[in-house]
Amino acid sequence: MTKTPEASSQDDDLAIQDSLADDATDAFIDGDRTLTPGTARSAFSHKTFRTVYLGAFASNIGTWMQNVVLGALAYSLTKSALFVGIMGFAQLAPLLLFSVVGGMLADQFDRKKLLVMLSMQQAAFSIVLAVVTMPASPNKVFMVATVFCIGVGNALYAPIFSAVVPVLVPRRDIAGAISLNSIQMNASRVIGPVIGTTIYANFGPSWVFVVNAFSFGFVILSLTRVMLPAPPASGSRGLHRLLEGFQVARSDRVVGQSLKVIALFSFFSLVFISQLSKIAANHLGIIPKSSGFGLLYACFGIGAVIGALSIGTVFAQASKPRLTRIGLVAFAVMLVIFGSLRSAAPAYLAILLLGCVYFAVITSLSTVLQEDLDDAVRGKVMALWIMGFGGTVPFGGLAGGWAMERVGIMPVLAAGAIVALLLAWYADLLPATSA
Repeated sequence: MTKTPEASSQDDDLAIQDSLADDATDAFIDGDRTLTPGTARSAFSHKTFRTVYLGAFASNIGTWMQNVVLGALAYSLTKSALFVGIMGFAQLAPLLLFSVVGGMLADQFDRKKLLVMLSMQQAAFSIVLAVVTMPASPNKVFMVATVFCIGVGNALYAPIFSAVVPVLVPRRDIAGAISLNSIQMNASRVIGPVIGTTIYANFGPSWVFVVNAFSFGFVILSLTRVMLPAPPASGSRGLHRLLEGFQVARSDRVVGQSLKVIALFSFFSLVFISQLSKIAANHLGIIPKSSGFGLLYACFGIGAVIGALSIGTVFAQASKPRLTRIGLVAFAVMLVIFGSLRSAAPAYLAILLLGCVYFAVITSLSTVLQEDLDDAVRGKVMALWIMGFGGTVPFGGLAGGWAMERVGIMPVLAAGAIVALLLAWYADLLPATSA
């Protein structure tokens, strides 16, 4: 018997209500009724969020295994910084080109089906990448093309997943959910490279890509175990639907400022991330292939985890707009200190603190944006966030690398610090009624 659309909608509503009832039951059993709203612990108490979160965490570990090995493989095959840059561009440029399409899909179609399909697409092309890299001298054009296809899948996936995370918890717990999501992004950035480089050294790159392909099974399994709310109905059609995120950014001051801040911050102030190997070698005497460089990168990742965690714990009840401004000033100070160092020992502590304030800013700013959004346009606006945060980084890295060759490392880092200070002045993110 065929169900009417109304009956299907009622079934979805009942399933979601059952999921919320499970959350309430878990909270009662665990004594979570007294949890402070907005904290990471409160967000983690919701069963649906917890299930999807853990699946995404496991999958992202595989993704970072693949990311770090791709860079190492590109350099070992060619000894060319240009080819490494091309490979990084193939990974990240799709975020700038296709995220808007992903945002439109997130607000129009079944998000769970989309996430499962795109996870399967990325897993399939990771297997293709494993086959392509099996020869001792793999075809570089095939490598770049395959990585680009994986990047397209990620560009469509990222805004959909970003739109899903906040609706898995009550609105009062959005800050905690975003904090936890930031933690898993950065923790996987620390864990993945350690596992990936170990497999690469002992078994070769292809096995890293195979393991990453299977890691998508974790997020697929987690999604099949939950019911996701359907996106609210939108009256927009055609090209207007595609551009609706831009229209929201233009009409909503907080949304518009948040997106401008993340784009400018990512392009001008995050150059040090893509050029970390150059800074380590020229300023700190750390060889990029050494364990010392791995430790430097790990300290940065651990600091980012601490910064994200602080927003959902210590600063859970603090004003996120004010934290964003304070964090931008602290970031500027730490970036100048890190760039001024000429020995390795203090650099490990400096980059840990730099990573901490860096992702405290990102998490606070993301919380400001997400709490201000209507669910009907969340996917389209988060696509713009993905473009600003991830899509501008490869361009900023290329421009920053070009500038470093001509004026030196410190002037480029100082320019990034100045931009952060200007953004701290510009970022008036309090709603009009609270300003």
